[in-house]
Amino acid sequence: MQFVASEHQHRRLNPLNGQWVLVSPHRMQRPWSGQEEKPQLNVQPEFDPNNPLCPGVKRPNGIITERYESTYVFDNDFPALLEQVPSPPASDDPLFQAAPARGNCRVMCFHPKSNLTLPTMSATEIGAVIDEWIKQFNELSPKYAWVQIFENKGSTMGCSNPHPHCQIWSCSFLPTEPQLKQERLRAYYATHDRPMLGDYVERELQRRERIVIENPDWLVVVPYWATWPFETMLISRNNNKRINDLTNGQRHNLAFTIKELTTKYDNLFKCSFPYSMGWHGAPTGPEHAHASSAHWTLHAIYYPPLLRSATVRKFMVGFELLAMAQRDLTAEQAAQRLRQVDGTQHYLSK
Repeated sequence: MQFVASEHQHRRLNPLNGQWVLVSPHRMQRPWSGQEEKPQLNVQPEFDPNNPLCPGVKRPNGIITERYESTYVFDNDFPALLEQVPSPPASDDPLFQAAPARGNCRVMCFHPKSNLTLPTMSATEIGAVIDEWIKQFNELSPKYAWVQIFENKGSTMGCSNPHPHCQIWSCSFLPTEPQLKQERLRAYYATHDRPMLGDYVERELQRRERIVIENPDWLVVVPYWATWPFETMLISRNNNKRINDLTNGQRHNLAFTIKELTTKYDNLFKCSFPYSMGWHGAPTGPEHAHASSAHWTLHAIYYPPLLRSATVRKFMVGFELLAMAQRDLTAEQAAQRLRQVDGTQHYLSK
């Protein structure tokens, strides 16, 4: 019997973290009688006087949110990281190790209107979001080793407020996922004298099996090693290392790329498509400011949970928690479906 990737189970390696994912395409035929989510529909009012992220509304700590007209950033009222905290004592017991953790957490509103999301905002408005991301990165990166810009969209992904926003957590340390990438990217560069994701972009452009969107500055693919059903990676094609490396033209194209990708997501199942996304680039701060970043390539990752429809999501449980990640739909099948979906007009505007 000849192996066919779209029919036969197999494992795929994620070279960015060294972990394998089990691909089981034959399971797409199984019936589903498990939990179904409510469709993620954006039915928010333009302004909600009870929503603390809306302009002019009082937040739980008594501070009134400014009457902003574009993006708006403030320190998180309930931060996971603080700057002025004592360090844990040193331990000589290998089983009970602790280390200092300091940082800053900010909330960034994308738009003053609560009934908008990135796919329903204009490219110009998304451009303002990108500009603010870079402004925040420029302010925080000289001090912190890692500045994590991320968006949780939808209650399915744990988003506690429907207003369009993201978060920016800055760390005095290199978190686990970036640390793994740092090590794997550096090792690849030491062996091949080329950045791993630069080579990966070239391979994907040659094979053309997993491409969702491409333009001169950005490539969006469903990664060969994707874990989530419609996971995508948005990769710089200009050897950018960090988000503040982007030129005005690259920012412009990024705004249109984000709008097209998120529109495709919403149009796929005719819902406000939930996801967690975030940016990864070369580490920052005093420790990394003068170190080589040649092995890095700026990229964003989108992790959406929906699998079969607007109501059926993937769960990371059982075997996946105890053994290894597993997916049914192949990366190639997911990319084909996303390619075929319209990314120019949102389903709500038709």
